[in-house]
Amino acid sequence: MSAPEVSYKPAPRIQFVVDGNLLRLLIACVAIFVVMSLLRPNVFPTVENFLSMGSQFPEIGILAIAIMITMLTGGIDLSVVSTANLAGVLAAMVIRALIPADAPEGQVVVGLAIAIAVAFVTGALAGLFNGLLVAYVNLTPILATLGTMTLYTGLTVAMTRGNAVFAENRLTFIGTSNVLGVIPIPLVIFVVVVAIFAVILNRTPFGLKLYMIGSNVKAARFSGINVRQVLLMTYMLSGLLSAVVAIIFLGRNNSAKWDFAPSYVLQAIVVAVLAGVNPNGGSGRIAGIVLAILALQFVSTGMNMLLFTISGGQFFKEFAWGALLLIIMVANSYSEQRRLAPRRRSREDSESTAQNPSGE
Repeated sequence: MSAPEVSYKPAPRIQFVVDGNLLRLLIACVAIFVVMSLLRPNVFPTVENFLSMGSQFPEIGILAIAIMITMLTGGIDLSVVSTANLAGVLAAMVIRALIPADAPEGQVVVGLAIAIAVAFVTGALAGLFNGLLVAYVNLTPILATLGTMTLYTGLTVAMTRGNAVFAENRLTFIGTSNVLGVIPIPLVIFVVVVAIFAVILNRTPFGLKLYMIGSNVKAARFSGINVRQVLLMTYMLSGLLSAVVAIIFLGRNNSAKWDFAPSYVLQAIVVAVLAGVNPNGGSGRIAGIVLAILALQFVSTGMNMLLFTISGGQFFKEFAWGALLLIIMVANSYSEQRRLAPRRRSREDSESTAQNPSGE
């Protein structure tokens, strides 16, 4: 009696899905770094330059994350910088009111804690108001936040009469000090924010709901998701991120004013779009934000080093940013068209067969 034959099936292969946009951003980062290092070998690939670059982009990077989470839902928040300026002004006012020049250390600590808390409450309330307009009044996000951007700016001007409010050097350690004597504090804050939102977007039900709402809001409602509540929380988180930027602003400038960094809104949107965040919602990854801000910072620093002797050369950065953005967007569009081409051809063939079943 012969033994029964045993059939062996090969173990299933593990397939890794590569995000094409992230791969292109990574290639762009490496290529820019290599080119700039070859062109300026004595100044670009140095520890001093890396630390300098690391202290320059955290604010824009954090604002880009704020823009990203609202774009994931199919919206946008144009009021992030206005919210940051409002929160910074109120925090500076609290510092001036609670911490006199000769204040003891304990009073300084309590006063700074209250000032930072005021900044976060301001950011959360501003984001809450944005969320109410979007989720409950059903205003288009771009129009709602364009209106609140003007509203928050006007409120800041009215409180300060257009003047800067100084923080009496109480928070300058954030903008000038380094962790372990090496890593700039703003960079540490950026890394912490990235880690937190990487977990939120990839490991929590809230993050899944963001992607579902951006992909198909009707399907999200039918699946039991409270869309209004999620939108409200999203815009509140955007406001809280603006408050973080407000604290960094105070640390760098020792003051807050209504017109600080108006171009940061556009730059943050550029970073988010370059990172592969879909303006219509539903797709985008936090790793893309990191790679996009690094690529743009490499371009900015490298161009400044190459063109600093040319009159107006420092403004070439905007051209380089725009060129990089267009190149990545065209590459993404081409890749998406190639990916969808077989599906489109299959649908066209099915429609043709349905219209002419006899094959004539």
